[in-house]
Amino acid sequence: MELLDKLTILADAAKYDAACTSSGARRGHRSGMIGCTSSSIAGCCHTFSADGRCVTLLKVLLSNDCSYDCKYCVNRRGNDTPRATFEPRELAELTIGFYRRNYIEGLFLSSAVLGSPDRTTERMIAALRLLREEYRFNGYIHAKAIPGTSRELVTQLGLLADRLSVNIELPSEASLRALAPNKTKQAILAPMRQIRDEAAESKAELVKYRSAPRFAPAGQATQLIVGATRENDRQILSLTESLYDRYRLKRVFYSAYVPVVENSSLPALDTKPPLLREHRLYQADWLLRFYGFRAHELLEEDQPDFDPRLDPKCCWALRHPEFFPVEVNRADYEALLRVPGVGVISARRILIARRTGPLHADDLRKLGVVMKRAQYFLTCSGRLASPLRLSPAGVLANLMAVERAALPVETGAQLSLFEPAGANINAP
Repeated sequence: MELLDKLTILADAAKYDAACTSSGARRGHRSGMIGCTSSSIAGCCHTFSADGRCVTLLKVLLSNDCSYDCKYCVNRRGNDTPRATFEPRELAELTIGFYRRNYIEGLFLSSAVLGSPDRTTERMIAALRLLREEYRFNGYIHAKAIPGTSRELVTQLGLLADRLSVNIELPSEASLRALAPNKTKQAILAPMRQIRDEAAESKAELVKYRSAPRFAPAGQATQLIVGATRENDRQILSLTESLYDRYRLKRVFYSAYVPVVENSSLPALDTKPPLLREHRLYQADWLLRFYGFRAHELLEEDQPDFDPRLDPKCCWALRHPEFFPVEVNRADYEALLRVPGVGVISARRILIARRTGPLHADDLRKLGVVMKRAQYFLTCSGRLASPLRLSPAGVLANLMAVERAALPVETGAQLSLFEPAGANINAP
């Protein structure tokens, strides 16, 4: 098979993997090596460097010839699909050729299970070792650690890659048994623990010895499929919180399930991907990581799913009227972060600006506060930021109107895979 044909098949097979980011990697220029993550086709995808720039990665599988039979996967053993496998040198030369043509600045490498986890990982390591040692490639590499891989091979992979990820895929052990009989909870969590521990040891060694080997310096991530099984948002978000707390993950990625195989245990092929639900989970994930929220605060047992009409922070605010209004000239940082329309940066700006005098509603707009959301929850020197005194139902109606204006679809409808969302949809 021609190399271009392999690339076409394996790049297409990689498109369902959402965990693609290089945030946290800081590979600057090194003498005698090529590529870095601090400078700005088929298989190419966009991601972001540690300094916030958009960069391009080659996103590809080593192989889609899988020995597992996960019911939700397009690459499952029983699915009739074209198969291809890169030789380690083919992949290394392809990557370095793309870099030299200025197509990419890094590599995102995953793989189906080619025979066994160890055999697959050995081939991945061989390709990455060629890149790092023979071609002197110093750019960003994100590699997938396959559940069931031996500890020694995970260590070798982590010393070659900037970031590792172990995909959980399904949010519960019951769903894993039903849809992915070849995978187990223990096989997934064991390498996650190992990556956490070895990354911590590596950081400690680097404090003592500058030349100590770096193990996955950009940390680890994982991916959860949303909508393939019946778990509610509360279960998914609680799992996310546990992963951040126990395994020190940098990111949990959510992938709206796209029906690609027909199976009675899965949604029908004509089911639309739950993209709006995925979007709400990403918003809630942001609240967990940067705003001090906990999963049980955002979703309760009697309301286990996010309201598709409104973002999670506004929903929490409407359920807790006793917390509001927040006095902007006296509230601490943590209280300001709970206000819809106030972000991490605007909260810090408020703390600095109010040292010189009391703040008013117009001042808040200049500091970056989204007053369309915040005005119902703030007071400035005892005065409500909103000139209108609305009932809770009126506030809800106005916030829903703001949300509809931010999203490119009607409330409750599906987001499009191809239409860009509004500029403010990620603003908490």
